[in-house]
Amino acid sequence: MSHDTPVEAFNTQHASNDSVQTSLEEVWYLKEISFKPDPSAAPRRYKIITQNYNGPCSFIAICNILILREQIQIQPFERTTVSYEYLSRLLAEYLLNACPDVDISAALSVMPATRKGMDLNPLFTGSTLFRPAGTGGELKLFEQAGIKLVHGWLVDPSSPEYGVLSRTEDYDSSVNLLVEADYATKGNLVMAEAPGPSDGDPSRHNLAYALTPEEQRKVEDALMIRSFIENSPSQLTYYGLFTLASELEPGALVALFRNSHLSVLYKSPDEDGALYTLATDQVFLHESSVVWERLEDIDGGWSTFVDSDFVRSSPAGGDYAGHTAESALAALEQQTGALTLADRADEELARQLQAEEDERSREHYARRQRDQEEKERVERERAYAARQRAIDAAVRPRKKSDCVVM
Repeated sequence: MSHDTPVEAFNTQHASNDSVQTSLEEVWYLKEISFKPDPSAAPRRYKIITQNYNGPCSFIAICNILILREQIQIQPFERTTVSYEYLSRLLAEYLLNACPDVDISAALSVMPATRKGMDLNPLFTGSTLFRPAGTGGELKLFEQAGIKLVHGWLVDPSSPEYGVLSRTEDYDSSVNLLVEADYATKGNLVMAEAPGPSDGDPSRHNLAYALTPEEQRKVEDALMIRSFIENSPSQLTYYGLFTLASELEPGALVALFRNSHLSVLYKSPDEDGALYTLATDQVFLHESSVVWERLEDIDGGWSTFVDSDFVRSSPAGGDYAGHTAESALAALEQQTGALTLADRADEELARQLQAEEDERSREHYARRQRDQEEKERVERERAYAARQRAIDAAVRPRKKSDCVVM
């Protein structure tokens, strides 16, 4: 009796699940960039996978890391799109070859879920610490693919929240404590804050006194947790950002968990050791000058886009940015010439949705640029005012009242 290999079983499962034609959402455009896998070598050309609106960031990030490491190759190089079915088989074959003596069934079983997201539970006390969820297939996928999974959602050991978060440790446990505290306060966790002497609402006093000492401690811990989570909405802290910058090796390509998404994180081998995330938004498909986004702060206000040489870029925007009018028309005719009527209807719907996404992305980019320019202006004015005060203080004649009586 013959038995299917893991990859054959994986392909059979996908054939049954995907008996209907692959949906438009699972076909992604490829973008050509240059990159130096070895800092001392010449740059090489790669095709990375771009992400459409609400695309599977986890799966795409894993594949892009392996592409830039030259561990998987999308062939032929001239192709312009790639499907989930093609990539999943490519990744499954890579895992089988990279781990010939290891059971990869857990990693393969979780792969379809990467199309919609991954259940990752980070610990607030270490940049590489995650708790497994379910069967742990998510973490097995990264481990067996040889990809380091990191996050910067770390609590500063010198902060008041550290004592609590070092006990709860991970996100899920912290949220569970919040739920328990909210239940103990009958859904009034906010009201459970210690009232001040001037607080005239007796219900708040009665609520505090109604809690047992154990429940009171739980509420106090929950308030600390809530403060930490509310003050780090991007799931990145400055302590975490500095930790990533110091712990990652120069030239490292890792998967960064942030904002409940995964992205490719790269640490520059140059002296500055800057951190960059790979710009995979499909809106930048034809923007050859937009390849990486420099990670400089926790909310993206100071972040800038750079090209393959890590030089600051100035994207033009648009569906066919980077094309001339003639090449844009030729590209459009080439894409639509061989399509059936049904395919063209799907293509038209995709273009309409992409146009809306392009407009949102352009507005986001323009807003970010305006915010950055405003910050730079404020800093210049502040520095100028400080310099003027210093000059005034140095040249201003002393009044008699300024004299010191000996």
